[in-house]
Formats: sequence, C-alpha cells, structure tokens
Amino acid sequence: MLYDKDIRESLFDFLDETYGKNRIIEEKQMGKSRADVVMVTPEAVYGIEIKSDADTYARLKRQVRDYNQYYDYNYVVVGTRHAMHIEEHVPSCWGIITVEQDNGILDFYILRKPENNPKMKWKKKLGMLWRPELAHIQELNQLPKYKEKSKDFVIEKILERVPEDVLQVQLCEELFQRDYSTIAEQIATYKKVSRKVSKTTTKRGYKSKKKSR
Repeated sequence: MLYDKDIRESLFDFLDETYGKNRIIEEKQMGKSRADVVMVTPEAVYGIEIKSDADTYARLKRQVRDYNQYYDYNYVVVGTRHAMHIEEHVPSCWGIITVEQDNGILDFYILRKPENNPKMKWKKKLGMLWRPELAHIQELNQLPKYKEKSKDFVIEKILERVPEDVLQVQLCEELFQRDYSTIAEQIATYKKVSRKVSKTTTKRGYKSKKKSR
C-alpha cells in the first residue's frame, strides 16, 4: 500500500521531467481545504491532490470545489486502489496521474492530461499573493500604491487595469521568486509603512475638516 509520504518526492521528480522549470509549494491553504501540492510553471499554476491507497473520497467533493476556484489546471494523483474509479469523482477537465510500485520503484503515468479550468476565479488566484508581492505587481504596471486600502480593493484595481495575459506571467513570477526566509520581514515592513500612511491620511483629513468650519 502506498501512502502520501511515499509518493511525494518521486512525484516531484516526475513533474520535473514532465514540465521542466517549476516550483513546488506544499500544503497551501485554499478556502476551507488545503492543496496537497501547488506547482507553478512560467505559464500557469497547477493544483495537485494526492489520493494514496490509504485515502478515501470522503472530502474530495469539497476539495474539488476549492481547487477549481484557485488554479489554472488541476491534477489528482492516485494509487492503484483508486485508479479504476477516479474518473467518476473529478471533473473531466482534471488531469489524472496514476502511480504504482514495481520492485520498490514508483512508476508514474499520465492517464489524462488536464484541460484549462473554466471555474478558476482570478480574485482567488491573486489572493494567493502576499501584499508585498501585489505591491510589486502594482509597481510593474505603474498603478497607485493604495497602501491604506484593503487587499481585496488592491486586487480589484489590478484586475481592472492589467490584461490577464500580462498578469498571468507576473503572478507566476512572483510565486517563483517568493522567499519564505524573508517574507515575514517584508510583510512586517509593508504593514509598518501602511500604518504610517493611514495615520498621515487621517491627520490630514482632520485638519482640512477644521479649516472648513
């Protein structure tokens, strides 16, 4: 019986061979579910759910709904226990990778290639980025900084003003360049600057109000 932990590292090697340049992000929160694997390529973001021989389909319906909101393409990776019936449990646009063990070596096979996910929501996908990453996209596209505004507001403005084909490349690049060793410091710095901007805006508004009396 193959377990999730038995599959992952060999799966990543298989994805390297299949897709070339990519970045793997594991255990990514998405709505009420958690993506086992997110694979970023220069052109797209893939959600990958692993259903090992030890797993059931109990949570898969909800997981499929969440994956569909976030990613351009989706895969399910299954052991031999689920290989015969997995097509009944995921949408036709999902890709399917089967894995079986032969003399201690894992053999992966693309049973079905993924198609473009029609249910992906740009707001959800952009929401994967942190504020400093969104700020960089704003800078690249010469947008106002909106430092006193909410993340949702900034995402709306980016979607209004940046063509999707341009934004797709920029989003993937931000995920490629993400540095988990420094991002906490970057976010803290961003929040500190944002608080200063917010306080300055409030003080200015108060002064102008006094002058108008």
